[in-house]
Parts: sequence; C-alpha cells; structure tokens
Amino acid sequence: MVQVATEPVIVKTPKGNLEGDLVVPPPARAVVLFAHGSGSSRRSPRNRAVAESLQDAGFGTLLLDLLTPEEAKFDQRTHELRFDIELLAERLVPAIDQLAEWSATRKMPVGLFGASTGAAAALKAAARRPDRVAAVVSRGGRPD
Repeated sequence: MVQVATEPVIVKTPKGNLEGDLVVPPPARAVVLFAHGSGSSRRSPRNRAVAESLQDAGFGTLLLDLLTPEEAKFDQRTHELRFDIELLAERLVPAIDQLAEWSATRKMPVGLFGASTGAAAALKAAARRPDRVAAVVSRGGRPD
C-alpha cells in the first residue's frame, strides 16, 4: 500500500466553498474525482477504501464534500439536498475545472466515480466537460 500525504483542498463554487482531500501518488497517470450521494461525505469508508485501491494502482484521487458545511447541516434535517442532482452536478463542474488548474493534477485526465445520487450528478458533469472527463464509473448509481 502506497502511503502518500493527503492534501486538504478547497473548491470554490458560486454558492460557497467545498472541502476536499486530494492524494496524488507519484507518478499518477490520472485523477479520479469522487461524487458521493445520499447524505455521504468525503469521509465515506467505502469511497476511502476505493480511493486507496486507486492510489495503489497509480491514480490520484479527490474526495470532495458536495455540500458546504451549512448545507450539510440543513440536509441532515431535511434530506433535500442529497437528492438535488442538478445541485450536485453544479458542484462537480468547478472541481473538474480546478483540477485543470492545480499543478499536481493539471495535465491529468479526469475520471468521475459516482455513488448513488452522485452517479447521476457525475454523468451530468461529464456531459458539461467532455474535453476534461475521460471516464465515468457508477457504483450503485441512480442515473436518473
């Protein structure tokens, strides 16, 4: 298992900043952006396990909270935002764009790994950035 430092990152969106964890093992050949769903976060044990396997295989990973801290608190009470596919897709697009700007991931192809409602959001985001997104994988997804 490769031990590489996790870099905390901030993805800026029009409605607030999103917190993420970026890991880029040398020499990474691509970076995978995780799109969780249904109330999960970047701390999801399942997605972290998948991310570690990808890192061991030479891929960078970005685990990202798709809701701001305030939105996450609201969603814990209402469960509304976790099913807002358009909102989640709107959060992935700036993350894809910022991966093209960061020096560690600038020239890398991007893959999206979507789980649950995050899978539908990943498909929408990939359609909006076809020149940057090389692959989309769905785990238990809702491609609605």
